Amino acid sequence: MSGAPSGPADYARACVQSIVLGRPLPSLPGHPFYSRRAACFVSLKKQGGLRGCIGTLEPAEPNLGAEIARNAYSAAFHDPRFPRVRSDELPELTCSVDVLSASAPCTAADLDPAIYGVIVLAGLRRGVLLPDLDGVDTVEQQVAIALQKAGIGADEAYTAERFTVTRYRESEPPRDEFDERPAQSS
Repeated sequence: MSGAPSGPADYARACVQSIVLGRPLPSLPGHPFYSRRAACFVSLKKQGGLRGCIGTLEPAEPNLGAEIARNAYSAAFHDPRFPRVRSDELPELTCSVDVLSASAPCTAADLDPAIYGVIVLAGLRRGVLLPDLDGVDTVEQQVAIALQKAGIGADEAYTAERFTVTRYRESEPPRDEFDERPAQSS
């Protein structure tokens, strides 16, 4: 990769590459987008299939650039569903970054899996599913997957929250419509 990363997914990819190769992290891009505080998910795909995805629901770092770097590291090395990313996989990987809005309480009637991500909660258990995922076409599928991820039985009481994301793929620069407002319930 030559030059400075142009967008959030390019920066995430540069972070993954540096981490896997044992090099220092790339410099934070100078765009004001990266100085904002926001939660995000970094997703890694290999040949179109998921290879790692880790994120935060609330900002854990002082700025979005540090949040992306943290989650890129975790997606590459700490997603429990996958082994650590190896250097020979780097050419096959693609990255995306989802920047999250604040979440808001909702009911199933307020959800649309193409638009909203969902968080399900029961006690200390929490499951999350991002919006607009291949193969997740109904609210029922979306909620069922989130419940399964949380270890919450279908017959257990739970609450739900929804959020939106601004998804960035490689070669997409930061957009001005980045929105930090919470997802509104209908």
